[in-house]
Amino acid sequence: MTMCTRKDFLKLAAGAAFVPWAPLFAAPASRGFQIGVCDWNLGKSANPEALKLAAELDIDGVQVSFGAPGGPHDLRKPEALKRFRQAEKEHGTKMASMAMGILNGRPYKSDPNTKQWVVDSIDAAKMAGLKVVLLAFFGKGDIKGDVQGTKEVIRRLKAVAPKAEKAGVVLGLETWLDMHEHLHIIDAVGSPNVQVYYDLGNSNHRGYDIYKEIRALGNDQICEVHAKDYAGKLFGQGKVDFWEVRRALDDIGYRGWIHIEGRTPFGLRDSYRHDAHFLRAVFPPDA
Repeated sequence: MTMCTRKDFLKLAAGAAFVPWAPLFAAPASRGFQIGVCDWNLGKSANPEALKLAAELDIDGVQVSFGAPGGPHDLRKPEALKRFRQAEKEHGTKMASMAMGILNGRPYKSDPNTKQWVVDSIDAAKMAGLKVVLLAFFGKGDIKGDVQGTKEVIRRLKAVAPKAEKAGVVLGLETWLDMHEHLHIIDAVGSPNVQVYYDLGNSNHRGYDIYKEIRALGNDQICEVHAKDYAGKLFGQGKVDFWEVRRALDDIGYRGWIHIEGRTPFGLRDSYRHDAHFLRAVFPPDA
């Protein structure tokens, strides 16, 4: 793809919602796709103001950060959930799922406090009516090549999985691992409520065949998807072929949230508004 100039961008933004190829992909009747955004990318981590900004960007919902106890919008507390619910009502956007990015700095594999935090996140997700909690494994929490760390993560997941099953909450693993490494953990835990949180950009950046991995993991192993591209460009201008992602997701029958973790070559508002419109053309709500 050629580099997108400012002039090209304005043309793309104007027409992004009207891409003519979208209807070509037949898909089974379903609830369709929904386009979300990660609150940390909006600079509004664990903050109901993210729902307002998402509405201004024409985005359907927000993946909300869930952190250590005591924050100003700690979702362990009913009054915090009430503030998020009020923001949903005011702005027409939704809380889509939760994400424990805090585990990047406070590793699930080693920090004793994180065992309880993951338990808390399940309770909070159930209270909020959310089905997915992302568990992050980057930075200090990285388990790529860490045999002992992986064993401890498996041990902790085995202990908490029954609670997740009872609550109807899926714990989604977002890591640097490839498909086989993810399946090793999932098989070892042995719970349908431990799945892969599939990040297109992370896996593509590591050199994995993301289209093959999506098809191999299947709808039973992928709980949600992050839209990301390390090329530093608008979606559709970089290394990830989102149309082939759509074909792969059609093949496994995935319908649900796709959350933007994009770059901002033209500033956050213009870039994310474009990327949301682009994704909605590729992954429409009525697919």
